[in-house]
Amino acid sequence: METRRLLGWMALAPAPPGSCGRFPAVRVHQNGAPSLTNASPRNSHKRLVLLSQMLFLRARRIEQQWQYRLYCRTLSTQQRNLLNGCRQRATHDTQAGAPPVGEAPQEDEVLSAGDDDLSFRLSGEQWKDFPKDLEWKTFLLEWHVSATKIQKLPDYLASFSLLRVLELAKNKLTRLTADIGKLHQLRQLNISYNRLSCVPAQLGMCRKLERLQVAGNRNLSELPFEVAHVPARCLSSLKRLAHLDIAENRFASIPVCALRMSALRLLDLSHNRLSDLPQDMDRLTELVTLLVHKNRLSYLPDCLTNIASLQMIVVSGDHLVCVPTKLCSNPSIKFIRLYDNQAKEKTTDVPRTTRRGREDEDDEDDEDEPKDGRDKEFMDAYVSTLKDREDMPFSTTKVTISCLL
Repeated sequence: METRRLLGWMALAPAPPGSCGRFPAVRVHQNGAPSLTNASPRNSHKRLVLLSQMLFLRARRIEQQWQYRLYCRTLSTQQRNLLNGCRQRATHDTQAGAPPVGEAPQEDEVLSAGDDDLSFRLSGEQWKDFPKDLEWKTFLLEWHVSATKIQKLPDYLASFSLLRVLELAKNKLTRLTADIGKLHQLRQLNISYNRLSCVPAQLGMCRKLERLQVAGNRNLSELPFEVAHVPARCLSSLKRLAHLDIAENRFASIPVCALRMSALRLLDLSHNRLSDLPQDMDRLTELVTLLVHKNRLSYLPDCLTNIASLQMIVVSGDHLVCVPTKLCSNPSIKFIRLYDNQAKEKTTDVPRTTRRGREDEDDEDDEDEPKDGRDKEFMDAYVSTLKDREDMPFSTTKVTISCLL
């Protein structure tokens, strides 16, 4: 009965913009199956797909609403009042909470990943856990959770099978559940600036993942490559991944799984502990941008000259002594050297430290220094401005200015 009511609403829906007033009429047969009439052959298939997706989302939302109502009936009066308070805070707080459930979407809004009606947003240090009613909104396509004190993901994460965007940056997450591998529609995952020390191998089961950001996790030093007897559970199976950001971690070498991501276009390894690059980096045949500054690199391998798609390399020039000539003289590659500010006061009563000692001191400072992403955002903005410039500076020196207000 509910299906017929939905199809009847669809038949009375106005024509979408740009359709010249033509919209396929929906008829319901006795067996409940819909049929399209008066649809042009060119657009009938596309509209049928959109209609089916719209009906699926609407039906799933109605099912979740009924389950939520049945769940509320099992609660006591005190628990029900507490749950209503959480919903009100989530609804009226513009910076923290999930958007209210709206009307059924129009045809051109069904696949819109930015539709507020299909996204969940949560922000603010007052949040230490996810709202209770989130469990019943499995029709959502996006999660945007940032700047909270949440330490773990909910147990019902796997039920959000339609999730495409999962933004979890700048929280207090200490681990990722293995259920994240059940999000087979996931395209973007951002878990930067948390407290993660490992990434589950089950993430490799998200075969449609295109963007992975894991920057700024202090104790992260490796990514899973292979799991015994389960070859599918490794990040090497992410063949659609085009953007990998593992900056500001503790990687001593490039993860092996990263060299198996054949579609990778941007690789950010900045601010780690790399001392060299592997000789088989030319396996990344689609690589366009390579960011390796703020490491311990003294040379760059010749294999980088074999990557025909490479357009930009950003390195730290303080300790770099050997660079392939074809790499720095190629007009199609923007080779950027970054230098730290060396203008420091020297005193005679302070003993000179060795290079190894200076690196150890820098590591200790990095561990004590809180990472909030501001330095990285500045560098990303600076690098993006260089992409559109025709003339490139030979080097760039970082200058720190302190202001006392």
